[in-house]
Amino acid sequence: MHFIDVILPLPLPKLFTYSITVAEAGFLTPGMRVSVPFGKAKIYTALVFNIHTTEPHAYEAKDIHQILDNEAIVTQKQLEHWQWISEYYMCTLGDVMRAALPNAFLLESETIITKNTETQVNETELQDEEFLIFEALNHQTSLKIQDIVSILDKKNVLPVIKSMLDKHIVLVEEEIYEKYKPKLVRYVKLQTKFSSEKHLQDLLEDLSRAPKQRDVVLTLFTLSAQTKKPIKVTELTDKSNASSAIVKSLIDKDILEEYYIQTDRIQYSGEKNNPLKTLNEPQKIAFQEIKASFEKYHITLLHGVTSSGKTEIYVKLIEEVLQQGKQVLYLLPEIALTTQLVNRLQDYFGEKVAVFHSKYSSQERVEVWNHLIHHSSKAQIILGARSSVLLPFHDLGLVIVDEEHESSYKQFDPAPRYHARDTAIVLAHLFQCKTLLGSATPSIESYYNTKLQKYGLVELSTRYNNVLMPDIELVDIKDKHKRKRMTGHFSDRLIEEMTETLKEGHQIILFQNRRGFSPIVECQTCGVSPQCPNCDVSLTYHQYKDQLRCHYCGYHSVMIKACEACGSVDLDTKGFGTQQVEEEVNKLFPNYKVARMDLDTTRGKYGYEKIITAFEQQEVDILVGTQMLTKGLDFRHVKLVGIMNADNMLNFPDFRAHERSFQLMLQVSGRAGRTEKRGKVLIQTYNPYHKILQQVTTNSYMEMYEEQMDERRNFKYPPIYRLIKITFKHRNYNKVNVAADWYAKSLRMVFKTDILGPEFPPVSRIRNQFIKHIIVKIPPKQSVSKTKEAIIKINNSFFAVKDFRAVRVILNVDNY
Repeated sequence: MHFIDVILPLPLPKLFTYSITVAEAGFLTPGMRVSVPFGKAKIYTALVFNIHTTEPHAYEAKDIHQILDNEAIVTQKQLEHWQWISEYYMCTLGDVMRAALPNAFLLESETIITKNTETQVNETELQDEEFLIFEALNHQTSLKIQDIVSILDKKNVLPVIKSMLDKHIVLVEEEIYEKYKPKLVRYVKLQTKFSSEKHLQDLLEDLSRAPKQRDVVLTLFTLSAQTKKPIKVTELTDKSNASSAIVKSLIDKDILEEYYIQTDRIQYSGEKNNPLKTLNEPQKIAFQEIKASFEKYHITLLHGVTSSGKTEIYVKLIEEVLQQGKQVLYLLPEIALTTQLVNRLQDYFGEKVAVFHSKYSSQERVEVWNHLIHHSSKAQIILGARSSVLLPFHDLGLVIVDEEHESSYKQFDPAPRYHARDTAIVLAHLFQCKTLLGSATPSIESYYNTKLQKYGLVELSTRYNNVLMPDIELVDIKDKHKRKRMTGHFSDRLIEEMTETLKEGHQIILFQNRRGFSPIVECQTCGVSPQCPNCDVSLTYHQYKDQLRCHYCGYHSVMIKACEACGSVDLDTKGFGTQQVEEEVNKLFPNYKVARMDLDTTRGKYGYEKIITAFEQQEVDILVGTQMLTKGLDFRHVKLVGIMNADNMLNFPDFRAHERSFQLMLQVSGRAGRTEKRGKVLIQTYNPYHKILQQVTTNSYMEMYEEQMDERRNFKYPPIYRLIKITFKHRNYNKVNVAADWYAKSLRMVFKTDILGPEFPPVSRIRNQFIKHIIVKIPPKQSVSKTKEAIIKINNSFFAVKDFRAVRVILNVDNY
């Protein structure tokens, strides 16, 4: 007997075993997909993990349904990497598989209802809904569940289907369908019989009565003579100004022949590659230092100030790795960055660059995946957001993590809750290759690791072209309010600088880390503000749609005209978001073009590109945005950066609030003055004497690092201690309380100290679910893996209690 263990795309802690024949055992290899029956009537796509001959004890192994691949689509190294992720981040292999594989690879089973021809049905005995389905089946051979939902116009149709099954009126089958469809492009050519000149003359004479068709044939003839390439139908209709109907009639007459060629959805359209830029002196020194550091360490941190030309150094390193015939993984925190960087890398490396991120359609992801599996030349440099660490590399030579301090590298929901930087370091370790972390404001953990001699450190402290660091000035808005020098949310100082910058023809960036128009609408009479019915937050007012929205669950309603509590019409908005800043700028500078970049304006696939390109081409003078602007974008003509309010970042209830604020402000300041002239940054604040703000103005990373490390040592926070956060969610307030208390008690029995909570977070109800947190701190001497084992034991006994089963428990390792 032969068996396979498979990973199912479900959160199951164990692998499942299925039986296979000898022939199948000879054919299958780990990493291939098979479809398997699971549960009572479901069929899933599973991934072969290993092949063996030991029978399972607890259950009888079922047979597999069918084999879906001719070759493995997941590599052995990937499976090892997935195992590490599932162990370290306390999730299941099924979770990792679902996150890693493009949706199109996970075949779905679709239930099909057909008429049972063997039973005689008495139509008068049928109920109304049953009769409707029966009637529909008389007209077509089969129905899908979705079709029945639309026929009966109700969501829950299963009881009706069940009663029809019991009466033997219908049969149920499962149909598996493949989701990935290759993109086909339609081409045409002349039928071979017209290739001789005489036949072509005859043909043109025949077509003299149909001048348009004749034009199409002539155009096709001239095009094929010019290019010698296959000719697309779209190209032919464009060149000959004919409609596709004319081409179709020529195909019907057997004059033209159509055929299809499979193409990639993502094409590189450049001509030839540009030579690499030569590095300046500081860059050359840094480049040599990185190579020397790689001799000694596997991981090196490049701490280079904003606009010091880190990308050029990466490009040089990439070139060296490509010459050895190896692959490079280049990780970026945000999709907005990839668009700008793709163009830069494609200028150098042409179509060796493949891009992978979540705005790509499922089909486009499959193509990148296939290029990697088949060792194609199109995928030697993978440029992507965090999910690209899960791709099937076969010969990785270098991993670059750009802006390594970014919090967007951490996945919060759903599982696996991995951190892409740490996962990439492990991936590089599997391939025995080097990792380069780059940032102008490194995360405290990474910098701490360089102090412990775990990582190498290379510093680059001058900007490209020796441009000075921007001049940063703090504006005390408390004082400005007292002296009545504020116009809306703009101080006189900021307006003065903006006017001057615009006069000189430079661009401006304004940063406000809140989207929407204003976060709170308040009644002036009784002080009540509209709350979200599903979450414990006030609704944000969005002006352009005149509605109130919840940024947590997406609930929205029309803006109220009168207070819902006391009926007063005296409503006022408190706080401000990007929309309000945009509106005020429009009033202050009506002759200049203003654009906004936040989650609301970048919804589409090309949302980012449009805004970034418009700003680069100087079609926009002032760009207002949230933290998307802070990432390493490179704008040539920005001279002034304004931070509208620095305080709401500093006063955030999180142990990293100060570190994050420092990083955000320095990154946003780094967008100013990147070419010849020195840039200017104005930070508006109510508390200009705050230590962090003082450190930002002097650009002193070391001061911030020392101070934060002292605090972390005193209060036992990372990087000294490790954290695991356990979250409980349920609709019932009491259930969450009881469950969290039980869990905390069990943890305290095992660990005695260093357990915080259970505690409600600042927003303690989201989507009608109450939330409670427990934090487990792991001291430096304590074994992390043993701690996790203990937590998993407690977790299992927690779910053995009947009352707790409905409570959702989320384990988040390194949740910062």
